[in-house]
Amino acid sequence: MFSHGIMPPLMFMGMILFLLAGFPVAFSLASVGIVFGIIGIETGHFDPSFLQALPFRFYGIISNDLLLAIPFFTFMGAVLERCGLAEDLLEGTGQLFGKVPGGLAYAVIVVGAILGAITGTVAASVIAMGMISLPVMMRYGYDHRLATGVIAASGTITQLIPPSLVLVVLADQLGRSVGDMYLGAIGPSMLQVAIFLLYIVGLSIVRPHTMPPLPPEARGEMGWKLIRRVLWGMVPSVVLIFLVLGTIFMGLATPTESGAMGAVGAIVLAALHGRLSWALLYRSMYNTMQITAMVVFILIGSTVFSLVFQGMDGALWIEHLLTGLPGGATGFLIFVNIFVFFLAFFLDFFEIAFIVVPLLVPVAQKLNIDLVWFGVLLCVNMQTSFMHPPFGFALFYLRGVAPRSVKSSDIYWGAIPWVVMQLLLVVIVIVWPQSVTYFLDKAPVDDGKSIELVAPPDDAPPPEIKF
Repeated sequence: MFSHGIMPPLMFMGMILFLLAGFPVAFSLASVGIVFGIIGIETGHFDPSFLQALPFRFYGIISNDLLLAIPFFTFMGAVLERCGLAEDLLEGTGQLFGKVPGGLAYAVIVVGAILGAITGTVAASVIAMGMISLPVMMRYGYDHRLATGVIAASGTITQLIPPSLVLVVLADQLGRSVGDMYLGAIGPSMLQVAIFLLYIVGLSIVRPHTMPPLPPEARGEMGWKLIRRVLWGMVPSVVLIFLVLGTIFMGLATPTESGAMGAVGAIVLAALHGRLSWALLYRSMYNTMQITAMVVFILIGSTVFSLVFQGMDGALWIEHLLTGLPGGATGFLIFVNIFVFFLAFFLDFFEIAFIVVPLLVPVAQKLNIDLVWFGVLLCVNMQTSFMHPPFGFALFYLRGVAPRSVKSSDIYWGAIPWVVMQLLLVVIVIVWPQSVTYFLDKAPVDDGKSIELVAPPDDAPPPEIKF
């Protein structure tokens, strides 16, 4: 006979086994939820009335205005991936830094951050920079491991820099505003870029032969003409970043509205670069359709799983398991980050956000952990899901565009130092919470919760009513 205490862990292990078997995530979650729901009904451990809430939850997913930001940001990134912006930025910035050791690596990191702020998709950044900069870095004698590592890592910055899709999804799952998540991510994203740049500085001093400067004939034009070229690539991008992020931070637009403006801005940028065509729009819309459908189906599957899991007191099981850890909130954070780090070997950020985060939120609230800070911390950790050798998606993207002369082992070994730097940022955010909270608006917000209603005493006369 099953007991209430054994059903939640069995259901959780069943989900892990399905995912490890390679079944599609959305259908694995829904299948585990339905199967364990039937088992729970038959054994008397699950109330079938819970299932009556499923249609309302499905409707809530489809009618969620916040999730409309996902197709808008995805379309924006898909258009910008094909409009030639990355080529212009990388070429100009590479020549600007070309005369110093590691100049191309600096250019890749800087351009990766800029692309991250305007595309919001890791695949677009990694593929674009891999196709453009990797052959150049190899031609001028860069170490293969360094070249592939810096390209993959710079592409994953996209996951942390607003308007990251991960932050939109986490805001929805945590019940916090996207604007707050974006503001909280500014500090860690700047720190991540700084850590990457400092690593290149140190490596250029210790091992300059792995990243030689460009020869004079490869630097092309210099002076103000080059600076104007770089600015021509950056200024329209900065304007687009302001449209997307500035309007959110200033309270002028919702994330969905700013995403729509970003999509229009991407089309304008493509036109400015002379790359706007029906073929570009078709491929961008097709890519947007695929990603949006994937997200919606994962959400539906996770909803079925979480409803049955909660109906079997799974939330209480998770809460008792994690609140009983030694060290209180610190112990909880250490365990969660180690758990998410290893889970990221097998699941991508969408799956972690939809499956794991809803189980952690009640525990974090009980431990008085700020959910915006907690969400940004998880986002920093989930960067590693793209960099884990040999399963990281960024490494797969890079393998797909890298020349055959670049060994897969070079890509995997090259990723390890950058994963360590990403984990270093996790430690910094835990030890220094102000890195997240500094940019958040401290002004009090009247949300109606601070209104106090005072009842009159029992012996008070009734109010006088005048006509």
